[in-house]
Amino acid sequence: MARKRTLEDLRRQYSKYGASSGKGMGMPMGPGPGRGPGRHRRSEGKPKNTSATVKRLWGYMAKYKLRLFFVLLCMAASTGTSLVGSYILRPIINNVADTATPGKERIANLATILIILSAVYAVGIVSTYVQGRMMMTISQNSIEKLRCDLFDKLQQLPVRYFDANTTGELMSRFTNDIDNIDTMINNTVTGLISGVVTLIGTFVMMVYTNIILTIVTVVFIPVFIFLGGAIAKRSSKYYSAQQSALGAINGYIEETVTGSKVVKVFNHENVCQEEFELLNDDMRDKQFNAQFYGGIMGPIMGNTSQISYAVTAGLGGLLCLFRGFDVGGLSVFCNYSRQFSMPINNISQQTSTIFSALAGAERVFSIMDLTPEEADLPKNTGDKEPILTPAPVYVGKGLKNEIKGEVVLDNVTFGYNLDKVILKNISLYAHVGQKIAFVGSTGAGKTTITNLLNRFYDINEGKCTIDGIDIRDYDRDYLRQNVAMVLQDTHLFTGTIMENIRYGRLDATDEEVIEAAKTASAHSFIMRLNDGYNTMIEGDGANLSQGQRQLLNIARAALSKAPILVLDEATSSVDTRTERHIEHGMDRLMKNRTTFVIAHRLSTVRNADAIMVLEHGEIIERGNHDDLLKQKGRYYELYTGIKELD
Repeated sequence: MARKRTLEDLRRQYSKYGASSGKGMGMPMGPGPGRGPGRHRRSEGKPKNTSATVKRLWGYMAKYKLRLFFVLLCMAASTGTSLVGSYILRPIINNVADTATPGKERIANLATILIILSAVYAVGIVSTYVQGRMMMTISQNSIEKLRCDLFDKLQQLPVRYFDANTTGELMSRFTNDIDNIDTMINNTVTGLISGVVTLIGTFVMMVYTNIILTIVTVVFIPVFIFLGGAIAKRSSKYYSAQQSALGAINGYIEETVTGSKVVKVFNHENVCQEEFELLNDDMRDKQFNAQFYGGIMGPIMGNTSQISYAVTAGLGGLLCLFRGFDVGGLSVFCNYSRQFSMPINNISQQTSTIFSALAGAERVFSIMDLTPEEADLPKNTGDKEPILTPAPVYVGKGLKNEIKGEVVLDNVTFGYNLDKVILKNISLYAHVGQKIAFVGSTGAGKTTITNLLNRFYDINEGKCTIDGIDIRDYDRDYLRQNVAMVLQDTHLFTGTIMENIRYGRLDATDEEVIEAAKTASAHSFIMRLNDGYNTMIEGDGANLSQGQRQLLNIARAALSKAPILVLDEATSSVDTRTERHIEHGMDRLMKNRTTFVIAHRLSTVRNADAIMVLEHGEIIERGNHDDLLKQKGRYYELYTGIKELD
């Protein structure tokens, strides 16, 4: 019987998912050093450097200073009209209560006051509309620029960064964090300023109406603050626990649904149900406490406000009887008294939202502050031209000489981390049009070598040249245009088959796309689809087989016309029949190109011009297929089945 995990086990194992309510979970991610399981950080907690973060956020809104000024004016007008409108009720009530004045005169006075009141509220309506419209424009434009800056920054970051950070973490910056910033700018900031203005304005009007009743109302402020703070503190603790429980249950559901076939194969359904019940019960308890304390905030504060209102009304009644205070003034003041606690409650409730948004902004800015890939700059040679063959052609930041495909690695040493060397003094060469194969155990450094060719990473020691020129002297974009890759893990984008193949070279014509598909042996299966090249691909090609997706990947590489080609275990996840079909496409693709092949199936590298056998980051054997068999070393053992790849 399977060992059941305890609630503590489940909490610990699934807490990595955070509480993003499922946003961004389960996103595919590529292999690489430091890659961990998908997880999400919540946009909660206090920011570390509030002033610096606020200053940077202000930078996105600063260009709209004039609009912000009008927003503040409209906000003041809206709040002012609300307060004045409430005060105008005083003469209305006094007019109705004044039985000494003739009826016609009272009606005329009432009509005049109502016209003034209508005009005041009309100004308030227009001010509120303009304020909301302009603030929405400011916030959306600012968020658009922030989101674009973040996305642009991601395009500039090296592959090393994406290897060390999960897709879920990066997605949460665009979803949770930026959404919280948007909420703060659009709603919370205006609500906070409006609350402060309303609080000050209400206090001024209360003092103007009756100073004695104002003192009585102010006495209740510490009570509001104490009760609100005590409830908010306890509520915050339970909401945090609820978010953690929500993240755990979302993570468990996502993982179980994704692995539903494995669950059924091993008859694990009952265990999954029991474990889910543990998480679900824990979620219920956390939600009960969080929602209970969150729910009692309103009633407690409301009833406390009612007590304040009752005391104020009772004392005001006594002032009307014994001090000549007018009934209209008492009604207006009671209304102000009831309004006075609302801004305090609203301001206290906005604090957590502001902290959450600022903490999210810090995480966004932390990505934007990262160092991008090093600029493509030619070596500093003083006043002399670099001695290169052929003569250098500088276009933009780096060299853009025509690349033919002569590749040399000279004593290359590299490690993803300084304390762990992956490649040790690797030396090899590939003449134009040759096929070089890499064979070795997992982690031997095969893929690492190919990652250095297109400068996903820069080497630590040694030298890598293409056509006699150090690859660091080439313009990086130009270099990558001349190194095509077909990876084991295919990735197709949402769009038509035609668009996905054209990803290899965006200016290619339809005829060139079709020709590339024929080269990759993909044309025949594409034409059998209902919409042919216009077939829409969704969900990373879920409506295609693994072999079909790989053929499209090969067609994309063929379209690029790059003189250097990297095939990283391109057939490892397909069946033997599909493998032969793919190999026909790859044979045509490799023609007249310098090709580097990584393969676990040794039958796919028999015809390579040279085979490099790697172990622990070193080349232990090299030669063609026949030479290596004669040596009866590691390759011989692998090919004959005496030993297997780890």
